[in-house]
Formats: sequence, structure tokens, C-alpha cells
Amino acid sequence: MPSFDVVSEVDLHQLTNAVDQAGRIVTNRFDFKGVDAAFEREGHVVIIRAEAEFQVAQMEDMLRSALIKCDIDPLAMDSEAPVESGKTVRQQVRLKNGLDSAQCKDIVKKIKDAKLKVQAQIQGEQVRVTGKKRDDLQQVIALLREADVGAPLQFNNFRD
Repeated sequence: MPSFDVVSEVDLHQLTNAVDQAGRIVTNRFDFKGVDAAFEREGHVVIIRAEAEFQVAQMEDMLRSALIKCDIDPLAMDSEAPVESGKTVRQQVRLKNGLDSAQCKDIVKKIKDAKLKVQAQIQGEQVRVTGKKRDDLQQVIALLREADVGAPLQFNNFRD
């Protein structure tokens, strides 16, 4: 019976590449010469550090463009408010990994409302969709690509 999984994941290797790329952009930009500004990655959290709040905002935009170049959806970014501490301003950007239960329930509801001949099951932080025909599964993928779930979706583990 054909099936696939609906997940929301961030590839850590691509995230590292994006952070490194954004760091190189900062070191090469003229308006950041002599400024103590850097990106740090700890798991799924990127810490932006600079001397002024407007610089942190510019660096967040640089990170967003680097994420796009590395095929990471910027919808996965969850930015906190910048925090001043002494001479530096820090901002944490969390990258959402996995679907929470409300998003899983929303995905299952959208699939059931479409009245397709498929079954959707919540399995932890992912949703498994099974059906008798491959065409039905492809319709579900098209439906979910158009839907707004609040997180970037990937479709993997497609089995025939």
C-alpha cells in the first residue's frame, strides 16, 4: 500500500552552511568593518551578535537570504526580540524542527476535508498518509503544498 510522511525538518548541515555564508557576508561588507558582529550556531538556534540593534536587523536579513540559498524555508525561523547587554546586542533565532500536535491535527483535518481515499495518522512529530492509489497521494501532496500550516513541509519516505 503506497504511503509517505509529512514532516517539517531543518537539515543541520545546510544550516551550518547558511550560517557560515552569512558570516562571510558580514566580514566582507564595508558598513561592518571594525564592528564586533558574528553569528553562532548551537543546535537549531542561531545567535546573532552585534554592537547596535539596526545591525542585528541587517544581519537577520543576511541570515534569511543565506537560508534561502541553502534551500531552507525562512518560515522555519522564529526570531526573538533583540536583547541589549553591555556593549552588544544579541538576538536568538530558533529554527522550528518537527510539527507540533496542533499542526498535525490541522494537516489531518485538511486531508479529511478533501474527501480523498487516503488515511492520515499522526506519528509523533510527523503525519503518515497511506492510500491505495499513488494518484491520491499526489493529490494530498498538492493540497498540502497550497495549504498554510505555519511550518515548511517536506514529503519524504514515499513508498509504493
